[in-house]
Amino acid sequence: MSDNDATPADLGLPEKPRRRGGAVAVIAVVLIAVVAAVLYAVNSGSDDTAAGRTKVRIGVTDASKEYWKTYKELAAEQGIDLETVNFSDYHQANPALSQRQIDLNLFQHVLFLANYDVSNDDTLTPIGSSYVVPLSLYSQKHTDVAAIPQGGTVAVPNDKTNQARALLVLQQAGLIKLKGGGTVLSTPADIDTAASKVTVVPVDAAQTVASLPSVDGAIVNNNFALDADLDPSAALFGDDPNSPDSAPYINVFVTRAEDKDNPVYHKLVELYRDKRVADQVLADSKGTSVSVDRTQAELEGILAGLTETVRGAK
Repeated sequence: MSDNDATPADLGLPEKPRRRGGAVAVIAVVLIAVVAAVLYAVNSGSDDTAAGRTKVRIGVTDASKEYWKTYKELAAEQGIDLETVNFSDYHQANPALSQRQIDLNLFQHVLFLANYDVSNDDTLTPIGSSYVVPLSLYSQKHTDVAAIPQGGTVAVPNDKTNQARALLVLQQAGLIKLKGGGTVLSTPADIDTAASKVTVVPVDAAQTVASLPSVDGAIVNNNFALDADLDPSAALFGDDPNSPDSAPYINVFVTRAEDKDNPVYHKLVELYRDKRVADQVLADSKGTSVSVDRTQAELEGILAGLTETVRGAK
């Protein structure tokens, strides 16, 4: 781990020194005040680390990727000392942002954010877009969708947002039919079984690859597919990242509502689109990521619509 990488455990406050009376107590109080001031500055998201420089902490789930090194170098050239805070659990990064432990995060699509905000009565907001990746159907038994037999089984992620997207992918592939055409919140209960070709088996998203030998196919999140060295070009089917229907799945830079106009954060959004970073992101995704350039106002509009949909389903 480099000097500008951190983990959630690194965000805690140090133990308060014990008072020992007299001059020692005075020194301790002074030290506590200094430490508190420094920590406040770090957690404020725009502290001056040196004359004309700003420190920003960004929460991610893939800090070891090469493009983060390039991105940090570009940020440093603009006077921004960028620190990545890596989260192994997707559900930690938004609370950390809300609690001001980090300043931004980049790991989630807009629908994930809408679900978080509604469930937690929060107002985290997107300020910039990055890319969309497809959600694809893989199989170890068949080489095309038509070969999947009537009554076959397909594994899908069991988490709310990915499961609904997976069901929509299977409907587009002609393997199931959803009542009313389906929505971004569809569940297996919405499947018209009589009109569907296959049976859906929900599993943990991390287990979709492991399920491939025992099912006719599995919808696998892009990150798990790449980690398992699945060839994206061998996928039987996937949704189209260029489609207007992909808007809920745009990966976004997110911050607190009161910080959404922070010029430093917007500079970081701009730097992420630099060709040197974009090329590395594309290469890392094996050519599957599609860069998206949506304005903050457009992203806020997408979030507002999804938030209304999520609230309406509660």
